[in-house]
Amino acid sequence: MTTVTTTGEGTVSTTRYAASADGTRIAYEVHGSGPALVIVDGALCQRSMGPSGPLAKQLASQFSVHVYDRRGRGESGAGRTVYHPDREVEDLAAVIAAAGGHAHVFGSSSGAVLALRGAQAGLPIDRLAVYEAPFIVDDTHAPHDPQLGRRTQELVDAGRRGEAVKLFLTTVGAPRAMIAVMRLLPVWKKLSSVAPTLPHDYAIVLDHQQGQPLPAGEFDRVTQPTLVIAGGKSPAYLRTSQAAIVEQLSDGRLEELPGQTHMIKAKVTAPVVASHISSD
Repeated sequence: MTTVTTTGEGTVSTTRYAASADGTRIAYEVHGSGPALVIVDGALCQRSMGPSGPLAKQLASQFSVHVYDRRGRGESGAGRTVYHPDREVEDLAAVIAAAGGHAHVFGSSSGAVLALRGAQAGLPIDRLAVYEAPFIVDDTHAPHDPQLGRRTQELVDAGRRGEAVKLFLTTVGAPRAMIAVMRLLPVWKKLSSVAPTLPHDYAIVLDHQQGQPLPAGEFDRVTQPTLVIAGGKSPAYLRTSQAAIVEQLSDGRLEELPGQTHMIKAKVTAPVVASHISSD
């Protein structure tokens, strides 16, 4: 099944659907032509909001770029089974299958962790690029509250989605003044609409946000050529955690982008990703 939609900028896109292993419908769209590349978004992001759209625009001249709504977001289903990160690995597998059975993969933030977990699980990924998996693996940042997932779920269950978003933004270091301004803008309604998926992101990353080294063998089955990207202006904990990931990879390389932060700038990041994927 496909549906044709028009964005606010007048761009026409076709929404397609893949069925995950548990029957959940996953919405995706394709831009450009060439080798398949699947983009996996981070927390609160979806096709209509976040870095995947601008990245797809930059990469479409070289790749068949597949961007999708993670379960519970946009036009994808909320999930037919109880949530577990493995279900999202299965969602990624479904999009890769729809892309032709194998694909390159780029993931950012919690999406980077999903991409790594997918490779660890043996998904047919050709080359892999990940941007700042949000781990805390040493003392360069205080550990996150291990109850963040539970606290967020309680806020969502109580209908306080805006408070759940505020808690997340505060946790990741967004300035209070910025959060106050965001609450007055239309984007706040969009963010609040996907607040029920925040506990999913915590389930993916929170175990590795406790200031402890990555467990031995966490990514030992990731054999694809993998580019791990860090922003040169990102906090120290993000840069040290990317280095820790590379240490576990059999074919990993760390690249730090000068002047960049956790907020992806497509014009800067896309060429680096394209160069890695196109390497012999």
